[in-house]
Amino acid sequence: MSLIAGLSQNLAEILPGLGSGDFCPALVNTIRALVPVDEVSIIVYESGSMPVIDFADPAPDAQPNIGAFLKGAFLLDPYYIAATKHQRSGFFQLRDLVPTAFEQSEYYRVYYRHSELHDECGYLVPINDGGFVNIELGRFGTTEFSGKDLQVLRDISPLVSVLCDLHWRKKQRNDKRETRLRGQLESALANFGGSVLTKRECQVVNHILVGHSTKTLADALEISPETVKLHRKHAYAKLDVKTQSELFYLFIDSLMSVERYDAGDPLQPYLKKPNRSPAPNLENQS
Repeated sequence: MSLIAGLSQNLAEILPGLGSGDFCPALVNTIRALVPVDEVSIIVYESGSMPVIDFADPAPDAQPNIGAFLKGAFLLDPYYIAATKHQRSGFFQLRDLVPTAFEQSEYYRVYYRHSELHDECGYLVPINDGGFVNIELGRFGTTEFSGKDLQVLRDISPLVSVLCDLHWRKKQRNDKRETRLRGQLESALANFGGSVLTKRECQVVNHILVGHSTKTLADALEISPETVKLHRKHAYAKLDVKTQSELFYLFIDSLMSVERYDAGDPLQPYLKKPNRSPAPNLENQS
């Protein structure tokens, strides 16, 4: 079967599924018919809503710490940051989106190091009044996406975008979700530590959480690396943490422990809890 014939057949399966549960599997089958892919996740962020996994292969419960990701750690995800803070869309390799020290970040250690993924790329597709879809494609083992693979995936980006837009427009009519919580969590990240840290210390902590190195952080804030180190030292002392790992767990635990966050620093109600649990063991959490 020719490439055109195969694509035509796949589109014939996709189009009747628009707005239904058949759409995502059919779209994934089309992508896999063009490029070998070991892992696929389709994560939907309706406008202001918490993330929802509409498709995952392997299944979501096989992915490391997916429960913590969906409850708040997604705020540190490179794709999420690219879509929400930088309004980027289209096809990307993961390496295009991450800061230079990403592989030394606690987020990378928790969500990537033990996932067996060797290479990753994906799509960011705007949908429904400010929402977006993240389609993540991964390779296990030691095989990277070839230049030819990446070009094919890049070439079909307009098609993927149009299909996703049509699907979620149709689906939205019968699928209204709560839109307030994600905005609250974004506020929680922006204000994390604000009750005990200076504004500059908060900025430094926020950049550390998403994987910036001292150099890139200094460039972003237009201060010297020595000043970054000083702010980090003061922030860690005030938060009673010694490492990036402890900082990461403090952030995640404060998000997951506050039941009715409205505004301000999520650490305030968290630190007032009489019997706080120790930092969560995300290595075994799902």
